[in-house]
Amino acid sequence: MNHHKPFTKNIILLENVEEVVEKIITKLRDDVFQKIRRHGGVVGISGGIDSSVCLALTAKAFGPEKVLGIMMPEKDSNPDSEILAKELADKFGVRALKENITPVLSGFACYGRRDEAVKRVFPEYNPSEYKMKIGVRDTGLFNNLPPVFHLTIIKNNGEQKDKILPVNEYLQIVAASNFKQRTRMSMLYYHAEALHYAVIGTPNKHEQEQGFFVKYGDGGADVMPIGNLYKTQVYQLAEYLGVPKAIIERTPTTDTYSAEQTQEEFFYQLPFDLMDRYWYGFENGYSPKEVAEVMGETEERIAALFRNFERKRKTTEYLRMAPVRDYYGV
Repeated sequence: MNHHKPFTKNIILLENVEEVVEKIITKLRDDVFQKIRRHGGVVGISGGIDSSVCLALTAKAFGPEKVLGIMMPEKDSNPDSEILAKELADKFGVRALKENITPVLSGFACYGRRDEAVKRVFPEYNPSEYKMKIGVRDTGLFNNLPPVFHLTIIKNNGEQKDKILPVNEYLQIVAASNFKQRTRMSMLYYHAEALHYAVIGTPNKHEQEQGFFVKYGDGGADVMPIGNLYKTQVYQLAEYLGVPKAIIERTPTTDTYSAEQTQEEFFYQLPFDLMDRYWYGFENGYSPKEVAEVMGETEERIAALFRNFERKRKTTEYLRMAPVRDYYGV
């Protein structure tokens, strides 16, 4: 066992948020100014909680005059994202730019490749008449089964259709959609290199460890200041740093598909406050019995959940790997 204190529902909470913030900004200054030798930071801002906290930390670490926020909407983006991102930048006195990436994505045939796969499942699908999303409906978290992804199309009149998504179509839709994150990262590096700044990554602990990021997309950055923080802890920092209330109260979404979709619906399959507690117990060596007793669950279900977590971590290891280069001279 790796732990020394009893498992509780509040075990995930940071006891001294101010101290954590000070440690992060001190390390951020050292990493960017001394190790990477850059003059400031560029942050992609979406109106979401993670990017908002990263912008606030970066502004506190470097001063707002050495931070640039980049909004990167595309035609499927929720308009609220841009409104909230502007409010965030104004709150922290950071200059913000807007880069519409729709033309770039169209050049990659991002939308066409995605829609091609959707039409193989729903021949009647027309992007001018329907919105679409993919998500997990049949959760296998507590019985150690892999997720079953569904494709949902929603007509303009509200009519909704849903089918289990075949593997090939799932892979094509995800691959096409990943152009969005990779295009955004390319745009961030353009501005970072033009200013001799560092790119500040926004993934949190769950996104990193469970593989909820795009390799060389949002997973590619120079530093990741919240990469070791659970979502609950990110919200604690948001409150402390003064992130706008509208952002704190907003439900976390993927903002990837044309239909509205929460992160829980697409990937995590659990509310973040529960996921945080279960993952903490899993990675810190608590037994399924210890966690089950506190969380009002059965030992068998938590044991299955932990096996599911282990499988998820192993199957997404590729995403966290650096390029393999030891082919000669080892």
